[in-house]
Amino acid sequence: MRGTLVEIHSTEVTIVSYFWLFGIVSTGLALSACSSGTSGNGATSGNGGMASATSPTDPDTADKVQVDRFSDAAGHLQKRSASPMLPGPNEMVDFDQGPFITQGFGPSGEVIKYYNFDVQPTTPAPIYVPMKGGKPVDGQLNIVDVLPGDAGYNDFWQVVAVTVPDTYVANTLTSASAVKSSGYALQTTSTLVNCPIVPEGSTATLRDTGDTSGTGLIRGWYQGKVVFYFTFGEKAAGLMVNNGMVPTSPIYVTFNDDAKGPASGFMTEADGVQTHNVVATLPTDASYSPLWTVTPFPDAQFGNVMNLATAAVAAGSAAVAADVNCPVVSIATK
Repeated sequence: MRGTLVEIHSTEVTIVSYFWLFGIVSTGLALSACSSGTSGNGATSGNGGMASATSPTDPDTADKVQVDRFSDAAGHLQKRSASPMLPGPNEMVDFDQGPFITQGFGPSGEVIKYYNFDVQPTTPAPIYVPMKGGKPVDGQLNIVDVLPGDAGYNDFWQVVAVTVPDTYVANTLTSASAVKSSGYALQTTSTLVNCPIVPEGSTATLRDTGDTSGTGLIRGWYQGKVVFYFTFGEKAAGLMVNNGMVPTSPIYVTFNDDAKGPASGFMTEADGVQTHNVVATLPTDASYSPLWTVTPFPDAQFGNVMNLATAAVAAGSAAVAADVNCPVVSIATK
C-alpha cells in the first residue's frame, strides 16, 4: 500500500509527498506546528514511550465494518427514509450513477462533473498515521474513530502523525483508543484529506486530470475492524485546515421546485443531465475546496445562469443553505 511521506521535526511537519498514503502528490508543502505540549493545529501529545506489547492484526482476515451513509443518522440530503431507492445498509454504492453525480458549470462556463457525498461539517475528524523514522510504517493501515452516522464523523480528515519506535510492527495499532493509550507522541498536522467512508465494493471511477490519487478503495482501521474509503486529491497543492476548520468554496444551485428544494431534484436542460449549478472555483484555484457552501437561486432564473457572474446575480442576497462534499472530477470547456 502506498503511504504519506512525512518528515517530523520538533516544531514543523513537512509534507514531502502524500503519494504513498492517499495517492496525492504534493511536494515541499510545509505545515506549521505548535511547540510541544500545546493543543490544536500542530499539537503534540504523549511521552513517546513504548506501548504495551500486542500482536499485529492481519487486515486480510480481520472483520469488516458495516457502513450506511443513507440512514437518518448519517444522511441529510440523501436519506433512505425519504428516498427508498437509495442503497441499503452496507450495500455497495455506484457513485457514477444519479443522484450521486451531477453535471454543472465552472466559474467561466466550463462543463464540470462532481460527486455528491452529502452534507458534511466544517470540523474535521482525526485520522491517525503511524510513522517510523519520519515515514509511514510500511503496510500499516490508517486509523479512524468515527463512521457515517456517528457524532463527529466527517469525510474530511485531519492527519495526526503517530511516532512509533523502530521495533513497532505494522497493524499492531488498529484503533484510536489504542493510539491514544499507547504513549506514542502525536502531532496534529494542518493536512486535510477528503476520504469518504463507504461500503466495501463501492465505486467512483472519475477523477480530475490533475488527481493522481487513484479510483480504488483504500482500507483503514476502525476499532479493530477494516473500513473502506475513497480518496480525492484533485487539488494539487492539497487541502489544509483554515483556523482549525475545513475550508469552503461557494456553489450556486437551483431546483425543480423552489418550495420543495432538494427533494424536487436539480433543474436540468432538456437532456436531463446538464444543470445550471455553478461552482465558484476549480481544483487549480488556490481557494478551491470540495466542501461547497450551497446558495440556491430561483428556478425562474435557470435560463439566465451560465457562469459564476450570472449565478451570483440570480442568487442575490440568498442565504447559504448547507455545506456539501462535492469533489470536482471532470472539467471540459463548453
